[in-house]
Amino acid sequence: MDTPDIRVEKGHAEPEEVAAITAILLARAAAQPDTTPTHRGRAKAGWRRLEREPGFRAPHSWHG
Repeated sequence: MDTPDIRVEKGHAEPEEVAAITAILLARAAAQPDTTPTHRGRAKAGWRRLEREPGFRAPHSWHG
């Protein structure tokens, strides 16, 4: 006999109860949105975070 996919850890569950929780879990899994990205965006953000910038930039320097 194959091992079941769902196991009751504590207590006793009737087959109908196991079937009900299985149906709920399968319905929730089917309702989850697809996590596959649908588009290929930029690999790098177009802006910079100030906390990652060096502490001082001279006023006459140009940073692009």
